Amino acid sequence: MRVKVAEAGSYHYPDIVVVCATPQFEDAHVDTLLNPTLLIEVLSPSTEAYDRGGKFAHYRKIATLREYLLVAQDQPSIERYLRQGDAWILSEALGLEATVPLESIDCVLSLREVYDKVPDDAWKVEPV
Repeated sequence: MRVKVAEAGSYHYPDIVVVCATPQFEDAHVDTLLNPTLLIEVLSPSTEAYDRGGKFAHYRKIATLREYLLVAQDQPSIERYLRQGDAWILSEALGLEATVPLESIDCVLSLREVYDKVPDDAWKVEPV
């Protein structure tokens, strides 16, 4: 679903959007969300720099956003940014045995489950 960052005047299509409150939409078309709680991007070589930089800079302006995840494709790795006041705190989960606590939605994400369908020989680098 498309997400509008009103403060930046931009629109984005995250890979996964979670909203916990009553969804607020830009208009009656109900295709542009204004109040995401959690956004997840799967990194690719062509979008990684933008997902980490400009796009995240825009996302940080969304008052309702509590967590932002970046999921690697070339190894079992997830970076989690958690809003704490005006700061964003980074934590990393590395390896198939790791988990990511998603405080914003009261959930724990297992990297083994995230990467369940990825064959062991798919990693570009040795899995951590």
